[in-house]
Amino acid sequence: MPSFMPMLTWWQWTILAAVPPAIVLLYFLKLKRHPVEVPSTFLWHKSIEDLHVNAIWQRLRNNLLLWLQLLLILLLALALFRPSWQGTKLVGERFIFLIDNSASMSADDRQPSRLASAKEKVHDLIEGMKSGQAAMVISFADAARVEQSYSDNRTLLHRAVDGIKPTARGTSLLEALKLASGLANPGRSAEKDTDTQVAEALPATLYILSDGKFPPVAGIKLGNLEPKFLPIGLAESKNIGILAFSAQRNESRPDRFQAFARLENFCKEKTKVAGELYLDDHLVDADEVEVTPEEPRGIAFDIAAVESGVLRLKIKSKDQLKIDDEAFLVLRMPQRTKVLLVTPGNEPLAIALTTKSAQEIAEVQIEPPEFLKNKVKYQTPAAAGTFDLVIYDRCHPEQMPQANTLFIADLPPKIANSPPEKNWTAGAKVDIPQIIDIDSSHPLLQWMDMSDVVLLSGTPLKPPVGGKVLIDSDAGSPSGAMLAIAPRDAFEDVVLGFSFFEEQAGEGGKTARFYGTNWYSRQSFPVFVRNLFEYFGRNRVGANSEGYRPGQSVQLDVTAAEAKVRVKTPSGSNVDLRSNKSGKLSFTETSELGIYDVQTGGKSVDRFAVNLFDPAESDIRPNPSPSIKVGEVEVEGEATSEAARKDFWKTLALFGLAVLAGEWYIYSRRIY
Repeated sequence: MPSFMPMLTWWQWTILAAVPPAIVLLYFLKLKRHPVEVPSTFLWHKSIEDLHVNAIWQRLRNNLLLWLQLLLILLLALALFRPSWQGTKLVGERFIFLIDNSASMSADDRQPSRLASAKEKVHDLIEGMKSGQAAMVISFADAARVEQSYSDNRTLLHRAVDGIKPTARGTSLLEALKLASGLANPGRSAEKDTDTQVAEALPATLYILSDGKFPPVAGIKLGNLEPKFLPIGLAESKNIGILAFSAQRNESRPDRFQAFARLENFCKEKTKVAGELYLDDHLVDADEVEVTPEEPRGIAFDIAAVESGVLRLKIKSKDQLKIDDEAFLVLRMPQRTKVLLVTPGNEPLAIALTTKSAQEIAEVQIEPPEFLKNKVKYQTPAAAGTFDLVIYDRCHPEQMPQANTLFIADLPPKIANSPPEKNWTAGAKVDIPQIIDIDSSHPLLQWMDMSDVVLLSGTPLKPPVGGKVLIDSDAGSPSGAMLAIAPRDAFEDVVLGFSFFEEQAGEGGKTARFYGTNWYSRQSFPVFVRNLFEYFGRNRVGANSEGYRPGQSVQLDVTAAEAKVRVKTPSGSNVDLRSNKSGKLSFTETSELGIYDVQTGGKSVDRFAVNLFDPAESDIRPNPSPSIKVGEVEVEGEATSEAARKDFWKTLALFGLAVLAGEWYIYSRRIY
């Protein structure tokens, strides 16, 4: 909005206001001429015209000079009002603009969206740059991307800002800050203080444009960065989102499916929500529920069993984030998991793997350790990815298979020419370790209670980089892990640090064997076996429907002979992959929400769904704190950037000068 700062007092404005009427009167009034008798009629016509002109009430004629003079006075008056616009002031030489484009920035409480509002603010800041100043543009969600490196070219900077697109990813400011800090605080060539710097430190003002939906950032030092936080979003924002969507076969009616969804209300009042369930774009069921704030509410649908299809749940609510109003699920008939157990003898485990319920979801093959040396029956199938899960009980292969694995009382073989942190290691064996904690949030340990499990001995585990402890004990320091999991390419390896059996030398050179744990007789053990099959297998209806989030890697199982694999994204674009000898591929371009279609030879061989299911992004209410914490620095939120007045009166004065020159030119042409 323009603002005005008048330069004159009231009486001076009064004098100026009288000038336009005076100019108009000059065109009405002329000096009266006395009648003159002449001996000729040549001037009669001219005399009559003078009489008409000198008539005070004569109609005012259209005169270009009159309009130019009035326009000159108008421009002068406007210039004296000193009009201006509120602009932005950038202090410093270098600027870094961090623009949040995570899922919550698609909220439309700021029209047309929060992201668009953030980009508009950055455009204003770029316009406020002066000669010699340079800026960089970085977008961030759960990862950061440099959209434009340092440049003083405003056109390039504007183009980079316009090119930032919304995403459905979560929010992490840490990666963006690391990127910005690395540019403003370049490191040294080594760790010694005597080393020379490899680059000159370039201080910069860091503008963070976000709704603040991220935790405090720890473990980073800003150094030469001066942060400024420009919060985006309205406090009264509201949203209702789908946070879970799954399906399973009806136990009482095997010919039916049950679909379940969990809704959460991020508003201040109760809201009725209508849910519609579609199967392959055909409406099959609908329901309406009332969702209370901060209390998740479930909604269920009953549908006929089908061999395959796509379920789509759509909720109707007047909220301000649309991307979490839909969820997708791929239905497929259960497939039995292919499991290989290699063991010198483990009756409790063999029984658990071959029960009637286990055989319904898994095809289990039990072999002795000598089986690992058979090239035809083991080595070739294992390298080709024939098995979904291989369990090694007190033994290990020479090479890891193209499959997920579970090692019991043994470790995976070391990776050749790799640093120690990339291999599994174990500590010294300890007696009677006590289980103190389990990660019940992991699918392998869900619905389990191991407080009644006793271990006679155990070996504390240390997983490789990226691994995670699932069962912890009081043995070992700093960790007494008894069960851990770690990724390996497109697979995962699980290691159990204790055995089901203990062996002790007895009389006569005989070896006595006795149980080393009571886990096999507890209720948690068959639950663990079931979780193991479901987590590593392909036997669930709509398997991994909730497991894939935007940006997450998806393992694709295709025929190894297929040379080309194509993945069709929800927007219709195609991503081509090349199959390897194992037939297992890792697909990471999962930024879009919806159904992905995996094709080989032009035919669809698999589908999977990517859903938001992120309460931190669905809760679009801005951070209640007006500040964010970056490292040890508390950065207060600013309603806008530092204000600066942009005067417009000088431009008006130049226009007035041009009008005056034009008026003088026209007058001179008429007179001379």
